[in-house]
Amino acid sequence: MKNKIDYKLFIAVCIIALFGIIMIYSASSIWAEYKFQDSFKFVKAQGFFFILGIFIMLFLSKVDYHFYYKKSNMILLGCFILLILVLIPGIGTIRNGSRSWFGIGGFGIQPSEFAKIGLIMYVAKYLANNKKNMRNIKSGVIPILLVIMTFFALIMLEPDFGTAMVIVLTLVVMIFISGVKISFFVRIGILGLMGIVGLILVAPYRMARIISFLNPWTDPLGSGFQIIQSLYAIGPGGLLGQGFMKSRQKHFYLPEPQTDFIFSIISEEFGFLGVLIVTSIFFFIFFRALMVSLKQSDLFAKYLAFGLSFGLIIQAILNLSVVIGLIPVTGVTLPFLSYGGSSLLVSMASIGIILNISRNE
Repeated sequence: MKNKIDYKLFIAVCIIALFGIIMIYSASSIWAEYKFQDSFKFVKAQGFFFILGIFIMLFLSKVDYHFYYKKSNMILLGCFILLILVLIPGIGTIRNGSRSWFGIGGFGIQPSEFAKIGLIMYVAKYLANNKKNMRNIKSGVIPILLVIMTFFALIMLEPDFGTAMVIVLTLVVMIFISGVKISFFVRIGILGLMGIVGLILVAPYRMARIISFLNPWTDPLGSGFQIIQSLYAIGPGGLLGQGFMKSRQKHFYLPEPQTDFIFSIISEEFGFLGVLIVTSIFFFIFFRALMVSLKQSDLFAKYLAFGLSFGLIIQAILNLSVVIGLIPVTGVTLPFLSYGGSSLLVSMASIGIILNISRNE
């Protein structure tokens, strides 16, 4: 049965994305004025991607989700090719020590962000087509895990540990809800922890992040600097905050506050009340998207809506956990709020697909 799209979900996404643009101005205006002589530098870019994202979200809300079922293999192949190309010097560009971007003019496109959607589509199709086989580890689970780990390896070559972890966590939870035995995930979890420890040991900067996470004051001007400045922003926020545009940490203390640590500025300027409102909107978006998934009788639609919604919420949880010092710095953006065109477009595209699924019961 065809229904109208979930307008409550659509409006909630627009509200939080618009608030993100406002906070990007507050967080970046000082830095942008100093570096580019234009305090609106980042706001104009994010505003452009927001308008583009609205069109993409509305367009995808009208594209029948069965199209992704038919084309998921081709979409995944396209993502695979892009992840290969971005690793080639001269094609991919390096930002913050990671070769994970295609530079186009003054903008950067991150293919690993688009690989999230491609993998979720492919895994949703695989799970829908192999419902009975998923109870058999060798014939059902291992083949899809090999695909996931191939993409994980490509993203780690950039390296982009945060994005890789978001993708793996999302897809593993999708496999988990398909009915695979819990004992298998216990074994996989142990292997995964061993793998994470190995990745940390082979990369000195990751070890530095772990040490700074345990005690930021061991290197307060180096690896511990970001988390210390983040906590300095959150602490004075109190109940109602310092007031809009009155953050102190954005004055060259917290590095690039408009990106991964924008939530610190929100907390500083709007206090606990602002934090509560923002997290409530995130919870509302996840709840509405999850309800769309639960209402579907089509297995592909059910897995696709769940994967897209869970991917957004797990990314938000990881970002917020970093900002308040619960986990080491991962480099994961906050969906809809952090500065970044690729992240915003992918987040809004995910909602667009969920909106289309919401029209079908």
